[in-house]
Amino acid sequence: MAGIDKALTFYPLKIAVMTISDTRTKETDTSGGLLIQRLEAAGHSLADRAIVTDDKSAIKAQAQKWIDDPEVEIILTTGGTGFTERDVTPEAIKPMFRRYMDGFSVLFHQASLGTIGVSTLQSRAFAGQAGDSFIFCVPGSTGACRDAWDMVLSNELDSRHRPCSIAGLLPRLHGLCA
Repeated sequence: MAGIDKALTFYPLKIAVMTISDTRTKETDTSGGLLIQRLEAAGHSLADRAIVTDDKSAIKAQAQKWIDDPEVEIILTTGGTGFTERDVTPEAIKPMFRRYMDGFSVLFHQASLGTIGVSTLQSRAFAGQAGDSFIFCVPGSTGACRDAWDMVLSNELDSRHRPCSIAGLLPRLHGLCA
């Protein structure tokens, strides 16, 4: 049966959070702040945090820095996934992927449908693997980050989730779900 098996060992993951915004500061970044609060409350460690502008080169540079860093296993981005001219997160990150995680978008939209209805269509949330890191990109609203974490990521990033979680695909925990 799918779910958290509390009899298993929890392995904290090393997660970096990137907020993509032309207007947010550390003090006003409620979306990144929520993701950090949630990941730490779940027992994971914050590997790093960055706020970058809605600029493809800046987004790609920060992501590549973390992909190259063995201390970062998971990258969460918030912002830049909509349809305005400045929303360029997919264009910056997707070319870096060696594999796409199509199901993440599907699950995110199912979760989001329950909270914001068909407005979920205005999100280009996505995920994939770049190097050995997994990157999950969600909209910049605090509500979208809450939906993504509470209804999708909290389980996917928990090593005790069965039948499997992303943890077993990380080099450090390879085979955990075997």
